[in-house]
Amino acid sequence: MTETARFTTSDGLSLAYDIDDFTDPWQRPAALLMLHAAMGSARRYFAWVPHLAREYRVVRLDLRGHGNSQVPPAEAPLALDRLVADVAEFLDHLGVERAHIVGNSAGGYLGQQLAMTRPARVRSLALFGSTPGLKNSQAPSWIPQIQAKGLRGFLAETISDRLPRDADPGLVNWFLDEAGRNDPAYIAKFVLLMASYDWSDEVTRIRCPTLIVIPGGETVGSIANYEPFRRLGDVEFRVYDGLPHNICDAVPDRCAEDVRDFLRRRFG
Repeated sequence: MTETARFTTSDGLSLAYDIDDFTDPWQRPAALLMLHAAMGSARRYFAWVPHLAREYRVVRLDLRGHGNSQVPPAEAPLALDRLVADVAEFLDHLGVERAHIVGNSAGGYLGQQLAMTRPARVRSLALFGSTPGLKNSQAPSWIPQIQAKGLRGFLAETISDRLPRDADPGLVNWFLDEAGRNDPAYIAKFVLLMASYDWSDEVTRIRCPTLIVIPGGETVGSIANYEPFRRLGDVEFRVYDGLPHNICDAVPDRCAEDVRDFLRRRFG
């Protein structure tokens, strides 16, 4: 019912993933693919799984260079197309033709790109704190701070940009420890790549049912950066008033329930 495994991408990188499937054994559940944020990992979705795995085959991928996935060689170029190809190849590996996709922040960027470039693979899209690219944000300013203080140190100093001030101290420490496991040099490369993109003018290429969940106290970029999604043909919005960027970590139960409500209403 829970499986941890690895697969190898077409360019030879080993990526880790988890499958949580507590559906009835005689059913053929739809796949729900969860893509985490920059500096994150599949483990950060731990609290979502009990809400979703009874109805869906929940699949959580560690993006390349994150979590338990292999870090690419320092000299290897990093491209958005490669990251999107990882997701498509992963679905091929699982034998999944189409999946519901949940994307948090940068994970949502990959979900958006997959929906735009390979629409047949995406049944629905649920985006949490995920704008059309990271270009209109302060993300590039993070890099010298990460280099000077390390990932954990940088995030500890800026934790109020990510989690509510009244967050459980245990959550805060776990969040910092998890992020700190990642390779700082690779994370810098990853963040700078994402910060070079803005596809606001292209989002109408997303044709699947889409849920946009906005942190009302957004601290990475601006709430205005979500406005392009209003041009989508089939979209719902929810705003979590007052919460900073990392809503998937701060209120995971609320997030998972909103996904389940969206999918039940739209797909039965």
